[in-house]
Amino acid sequence: MPDFKYNGKIYYNPVEFAMDRIGGTWKMPILWRLKDRIFRFGELRKDIPHISDKMLTTQLRELEADGFVDRKVYPVVPPKVEYSITDKGRSAIPIIDTIRNYGLELMKEAGVEH
Repeated sequence: MPDFKYNGKIYYNPVEFAMDRIGGTWKMPILWRLKDRIFRFGELRKDIPHISDKMLTTQLRELEADGFVDRKVYPVVPPKVEYSITDKGRSAIPIIDTIRNYGLELMKEAGVEH
């Protein structure tokens, strides 16, 4: 497959492109949680250990920009913002499930308990 350019970045294959959209430490765990219910920012922060406010904000913005997550702002004081998964985000869940199960197998093989 030939190289291709998207948003100013060169990609060498479709796997790299997909992983740029949902890969990294935090995007898959965010999508995994949103698959079952709507979360407010503080609920996500509490449910995902070790993520900082800044990183959660960044990852949610990227997921929203790429169409995986929807952000709904309610005009109330204090501000209320809810995050939900989109159909595009839901289409990534089987892939995340496969990667998660493979990771669990590798952990078991390596003797790592979860």
